Formats: sequence, C-alpha cells, structure tokens
Amino acid sequence: MFRRIARGFALAALAALITACGSTTTTVVPTPVIVSETFIGTLIPASAGTFTFNTLTGGAVIASVTAIGPDNTKTVGFSLGSFNGAVCTIILDNGAAAQGFAFNASTSSIGTYCVRIYDNGSTTADNVPYTFTITVSHPQ
Repeated sequence: MFRRIARGFALAALAALITACGSTTTTVVPTPVIVSETFIGTLIPASAGTFTFNTLTGGAVIASVTAIGPDNTKTVGFSLGSFNGAVCTIILDNGAAAQGFAFNASTSSIGTYCVRIYDNGSTTADNVPYTFTITVSHPQ
C-alpha cells in the first residue's frame, strides 16, 4: 500500500513537472518607430532658434547640424535639451558646432525635447543672416 501511495505522488509530481516545462511565455518588446524631423531657418546675428520634438518611448536620439550657410566653415552654438512647454533646459551643448556635427543621445521615456541653434559670435562678425538645417531622428 505504501508503494502505491509513493507511486501516486511520483506520478503526480512528474505530471506537474511536464506541464510546467511545456508552458513557456515569451515577452515581445516592440521595436520603436524612428522618425526624422527637419528644421530649417535663418539665424540673424546675435539670435537663436529653438525647435521641439516629442517622443512616445525611450530610445536613441540623433540631432545634427545638417547645413549652415552662406559660409559652411563657420560654427554655431548647438544644444539638445528637454522642453517643459516654455523653456528649453539644455542637457548637451556645443558652443562651436560645425556643419555635420551631431549629438548622439538617448531618451529614457516619453517627453518633449528641444534643439537650439544660436549665434556664438562667429556669424555676428559677418553681419549677414545665416541659413541652417537641423535634422533630428528620434523614437516616435
């Protein structure tokens, strides 16, 4: 009788083990959709421009000064930060960003972020407006 009870427990344990092993759950994390936004404008001497973008998830952000003109050898100030609805709080800044410069950053959550371009004095000396193009790639 003891053998029957022991055998019953062993079979029940084996059945539970087989059931547990056969049930696996795989969590699928969606890949964020990356979008690119382009901001084009004119930087007059001693001025600045701020542009905002939104992310719906965390992920990589690449903000770059794509073009500066009429003299693409000049530098400008370029910043990346968070935006609270009124103020761009600077997180990364390059006071002498040349054409082609890029920030490679990462956001950890949903939010509104900003890029800022400003005359660092380099373009003031020319006393002419400078056109610019900024490109930002970020998770949607």
